[in-house]
Amino acid sequence: MILAVIFDCDGVLVDSEVLALEVELAMLAEQGLSFEREDYVDRFMGLSYESFHQRIDAEARERIGRPVSGVFRDELAARLRQTMIARLTEVPGAAAAVAETPLLKAVASSSTKEGLERKLRQVGLWAHFEPHVYSADHVVHAKPAPDLFLHAAEKLGVKPQACLVLEDSVNGVTAARAAGMRVWGFLGGSHVHDRLGERLLAAGAERLVQDWPEAARLLAALGAQTR
Repeated sequence: MILAVIFDCDGVLVDSEVLALEVELAMLAEQGLSFEREDYVDRFMGLSYESFHQRIDAEARERIGRPVSGVFRDELAARLRQTMIARLTEVPGAAAAVAETPLLKAVASSSTKEGLERKLRQVGLWAHFEPHVYSADHVVHAKPAPDLFLHAAEKLGVKPQACLVLEDSVNGVTAARAAGMRVWGFLGGSHVHDRLGERLLAAGAERLVQDWPEAARLLAALGAQTR
């Protein structure tokens, strides 16, 4: 029986991934690293700040023979922050659906603690989850390792097998499955590409959810089973 639902943030609750893709792909191209958008989403989305930069540096050394510039991290973080503050919105329907969810709930995100709180507050979602808001800063190994989801379950006081995760990235689905949790692939964010659902299922998602109205109906049905 499912007692708690753990939500990813970026691309699930807040429509940030499409903005991040815009900024990251443009800035990486300036460094001499171009990517196919779908490949980039599958490989790099859902990683923590440190893991992302480690993988990008490795990619740069392999493809262009050097790491990205020393100021790239700070410049990318600054541009992302400015873009989010100016343009971030919720994924349509997220707030209403979360408010109606009858199960215990938490957020488990690869964002930094500061960035996660800022984004959730900006779109009016913070109060629905606090104090159960957990970032990559809370664990040593972030997604695709299971640690963050296990940490959230422990704080909720629920066994992993009684948790359902809503995720939009291959790395996130991989982490949830490694934690022994059920996971649904969410396709309601603006960044979603045509083959993402297929990739999420291959990573271990048990079903795909197209948007928040569908998610709300499914979560209400799960909640009814616990009464």
